[in-house]
Amino acid sequence: MTAATRVLVLNSGSSSVKYQLLDMADHSRPAAGVVERIGEEGGVADHAEALRQVARQLDEQGLGLDSPALAAVGHRVVHGGTRFTEPTLITDEVVAEIEKLVPLAPLHNPANITGIKVARELRPDLPQVAVFDTAFHATIPEAAARYAIDAATADRYGIRRYGFHGTSHAYVSRATAALLGREPAEVNVIVLHLGNGASASAVRGGECVDTSMGMTPLEGLVMGTRSGDIDPAVVFHLERVGGMGSDEIDALLNKRSGLLGLCGDNDMREIGRRMGEGDPAARLAFDVYVHRLRRYVGAFTAVLGRVDAIAFTAGVGENSAAVRAAALRDLEALGIALDPVHNAVRAGGARLISTAASRVAVAVVPTDEEFEIARDTYRLVSG
Repeated sequence: MTAATRVLVLNSGSSSVKYQLLDMADHSRPAAGVVERIGEEGGVADHAEALRQVARQLDEQGLGLDSPALAAVGHRVVHGGTRFTEPTLITDEVVAEIEKLVPLAPLHNPANITGIKVARELRPDLPQVAVFDTAFHATIPEAAARYAIDAATADRYGIRRYGFHGTSHAYVSRATAALLGREPAEVNVIVLHLGNGASASAVRGGECVDTSMGMTPLEGLVMGTRSGDIDPAVVFHLERVGGMGSDEIDALLNKRSGLLGLCGDNDMREIGRRMGEGDPAARLAFDVYVHRLRRYVGAFTAVLGRVDAIAFTAGVGENSAAVRAAALRDLEALGIALDPVHNAVRAGGARLISTAASRVAVAVVPTDEEFEIARDTYRLVSG
């Protein structure tokens, strides 16, 4: 009988379904793909049809959902609240609990739930596991998780810091320790996940103790289209003086802010090109982005007390030498010294870009959220 060592990882987003099939015996990836433009002209009608298209694509490759080699399906779920802090075997009761969390992630959890329901219909006999973006951050102490508002109100409405990109922060912090030849429990790492969405985490001995995103993914670093940290009174000012409603303000802060709001582009490559041509708006956007990043590096250095490594990951973190250099410039007093030659090299795989004299190792570590989800899923179903 064929050993069941494969995990299908499903990431059901608002307008797409991404999938990867991973074999945990040899870490190979027999299949991967994406179904995009769900609900849009020229695309599939809905998430149910998108999941069925994924099943057909796998069938065409001889890797169908009925394969005896398939051990489980792992689902990315954005928000687990305080209820789900570990990978969780999906049952009807678990689905019902995830549905209760929709108000905390109204743009993401509904699509995640649809992916779960359709996959369970297609293979009701197969173990399916929910892996939560928020779970890695569940170890954050109350002093870091709590907002300083009326405690009863906060508890009633679930207002606290949850953090996101957890699968990426978990994977990268562990991979950074491996790059240093040490166990995760021995290493303190600041992870900088810099993509269109961006977040930072402070990881002490393998456990997250602070992170930049909060109750939602809006808080923290400057992002492609999100503002990151902002005075909450700005919302009241826009209501009272600007006459803007809550939906309009929500769209402003989430979709028309960040790099896009500052200069009209949310692609760091394009911003770099415009900076080279002397564009002042692009320069300002870059400077605001980097200034916020430096603030979090300093803050998380204070939180950790001792920093062994800083790891850059995701699209911007892995590919923008300019962002890495600007974020860590003149931080020798913190024990951070970037090697400009190593930083400029474009190469795959995890690598160090700090000088030999740097007390803090600086690394570029490609993230692998799909592997992290598959790993968590396989470990749970295989006992």
